[in-house]
Amino acid sequence: MLPKRGSMPAGAPIRSCGSVVLVTSADFNLLGAAHLLILAAIPLLAAILTAIQSRLRRGSSGVRLGLGSVLLLDMVLWYGYLAAIRQLSFPGALPLDLCDVTLFLVTLVLFNLNAAVFDLVYYFALAGTSMALLTPDLWEAFPSLSTVQFFASHGLAVAAVLYLVWSGQARPRPGSAPRTLLALNLFAAFDFTFDAVFKTNYMYLRAKPESLSLLNVLGPWPWYILTSDAVAWVLFLLLYLPFRASSRSRMAQRKRPGGQ
Repeated sequence: MLPKRGSMPAGAPIRSCGSVVLVTSADFNLLGAAHLLILAAIPLLAAILTAIQSRLRRGSSGVRLGLGSVLLLDMVLWYGYLAAIRQLSFPGALPLDLCDVTLFLVTLVLFNLNAAVFDLVYYFALAGTSMALLTPDLWEAFPSLSTVQFFASHGLAVAAVLYLVWSGQARPRPGSAPRTLLALNLFAAFDFTFDAVFKTNYMYLRAKPESLSLLNVLGPWPWYILTSDAVAWVLFLLLYLPFRASSRSRMAQRKRPGGQ
């Protein structure tokens, strides 16, 4: 959720989370000491939250609701700040990228543990938001308000998903991978239409990012859109693998006489 300078006529989106940027802007030292520290802090935070959750009584929601409140407050303050400095504008600077939607949905699922919403955020956060963290496309020097907010919000979103899984409060359901891919393509279709009408470039659907990215090796427009969809499908399948065996075991147990 970071305003970025783009080359599209109608302005640039706040943040795109559909590609992997290999060379970042603003002279950010990719995989330097600060970057590696940030990346290491995300699973560490999730592990700490999981450990705290394990010490609380079963069904306690304090940690989960507290984390959701932090993300909600972050979004309110950030978008309020963007509006105040006139960076939140129509049509080129709206929260219409995948990472923006993911942050909204992660916050929502922290409050209600909705299984259908978690199916989406599990893949969106771990296959999309994590890529934005690994190879951030920054437009200001680090550290600055916008870059710190970017790493904080995106890092908290990924940590929240890991925490929910590791603490046993949520898990992707069988069939969640193809359903999420369908949802991703429906959202991309909406963005593609919006981009075509208003000449924006949400999700990089009209043009590749100016920085070197994975899209550079996935072919020219529009073929890189199709190949990136295939990459997303592979990542979704890999992310579901840890749950596939346990899901089959549960289904087999239910089929046995006397199974619950």
